Amino acid sequence: MNADPIGDRTLTELDHVRLAALLRRGQSPASASLSDLLDGADLVPSREVDADVVTMYSQVEVADADSGERRKLVPCYPADANPETGFVSALSPVGSALLGCRVGDKIRWSTPDGREHRAEIVALHYQPEASGDYST
Repeated sequence: MNADPIGDRTLTELDHVRLAALLRRGQSPASASLSDLLDGADLVPSREVDADVVTMYSQVEVADADSGERRKLVPCYPADANPETGFVSALSPVGSALLGCRVGDKIRWSTPDGREHRAEIVALHYQPEASGDYST
């Protein structure tokens, strides 16, 4: 499955509200893909999100489509972003590409320098909602 069709992606209602508020406040440049995601994703209450859906602060393992190199990433809010440790802002192209996807989905994103990247979500090591944290 490819993550490009936004309607195939799921967000918790809480993540949606918080991300939409960030975009409205204009705290950080927003990617068009995040705006599209917020407009088109299926919304579910935090307590009802499937355990294999990437939500905010999920610990995700991705494999680069070209090299096969694996990396752990955590989509987070901009204030917590630290790409060197794998914490990627949900406002970044890779952060917004991850949100709402599931294990096995293939994602694509472009970096600010115009390079295209592709990866597959190979594991979801932690999802806050699956562990009972509905407020992160």
